[in-house]
Formats: sequence, structure tokens, C-alpha cells
Amino acid sequence: MLYEFTINTEREGMTNLTNQVYEAVRESGIQDGFCIVYCPHTTAGITINENADPDVVHDVLLGLSRAFPDTGDFLHAEGNSAAHLKSSCIGSSVTLLVQNGELLMGRWQGVYFCEFDGPRKRTFFVKVH
Repeated sequence: MLYEFTINTEREGMTNLTNQVYEAVRESGIQDGFCIVYCPHTTAGITINENADPDVVHDVLLGLSRAFPDTGDFLHAEGNSAAHLKSSCIGSSVTLLVQNGELLMGRWQGVYFCEFDGPRKRTFFVKVH
């Protein structure tokens, strides 16, 4: 089963998708398999990280901004090279296991859409198989 979702993002941030991914798995009826969450954008990504403490999101974004500062040295004409670098670092997808109709995730884990070049209307896909 393939599910398509649309979200509106801010300039930069991490949107928790965990509930939408869980719902797609439940709706699919798949009992044992895998779930892929995929982002078809080059300045955004998908990751799994802690969802208990909101400071983690702040710290991830701060760390990425320090690792990939938005300097004037880049040649890309659109001026969003730092966003491309952050997206490449985070990655465009995550794969999760499904067992007994539920995602196998750690207690503190959540699935996040990471925006680095917003605000935008973005799409992501969930494939349950």
C-alpha cells in the first residue's frame, strides 16, 4: 500500500510524522513486513530521532546549522546549498519494521520530516509492504 501525505512547513524545522505513519500501517492491514517513509525533495529529509524531549529537535537543527553554515561561498544560483547539504546528511527515507500490525520502534523514537528550505507545501510517501 502506498500513501501520499502533504504538509505545510516553516522556514526550517522538524515535523513529527509518527502518528501519520502509524495510521498508514494500521490502514494497510499488513501484519508483518516493512514500512518506508520517503521524501521526494532535495532540500528536505526524513529521519528517526527522539520525540520525548522537544529540545532534541532544537539541538539537531542547531547542530546541522553549525555543520553546514549558510555562507556566501556556495555557487548554486538558488542560494540554498546549505539546505541541500543538510538534506543529504539526513537522507530522504527511513525503513521501519512491521510486526503484528504495529511499527517496531523504540519507546522514545519518532519519525520526522526535516525542512531546510521552507516555508513550502511538501509531500511525503509511506509505503507499507
